[in-house]
Amino acid sequence: PFERMQFLRGTENLMMDIALDEPGFYALRDRVHAFNLAEMRLWAGSAVDGVSFMDDWGSQRALLISPRHWRKLFKPLYREYCDILHAAGKRVFFHSDGFIEDIYPDLVEIGVNAVNSQLFCMDVEKLGRLYAGKIAFWGEVDRQAVLPFGSQEEVRQAVRRLYAALCPDGV
Repeated sequence: PFERMQFLRGTENLMMDIALDEPGFYALRDRVHAFNLAEMRLWAGSAVDGVSFMDDWGSQRALLISPRHWRKLFKPLYREYCDILHAAGKRVFFHSDGFIEDIYPDLVEIGVNAVNSQLFCMDVEKLGRLYAGKIAFWGEVDRQAVLPFGSQEEVRQAVRRLYAALCPDGV
């Protein structure tokens, strides 16, 4: 919903709408959400095993909006998507770029099965301590520094770091 709303409204306008608590924001959000609910119901009735959706919520150091606003304005929408899909026996995959550490507990709570995020923007070891075994980390080796500029050994070390942090039982 967040990215679709940005496409429709423009990023700057949407961020101002959120900051100023504009009534038009809620009307647009609810219309986009109704569309997404219909789409999730179609996927729930299909033969797929899981559904992936995405919204890029993070900058390099923080969420693009406060965690409090995210929980109030968007978490209930994602919860509904997860509920629809889980009721049909589907898995839920969620993608977001950037630092989203603050909403990881919410993603676990609403039932996201796997999250694809830029793990190296966050404290990977902390994520592993808190969420290993609760959500699948569908992440990546650092594509901003290690992969483009690192040596083969640095890439290996990054993979080992992810494995140690996110697979504490070796699974």
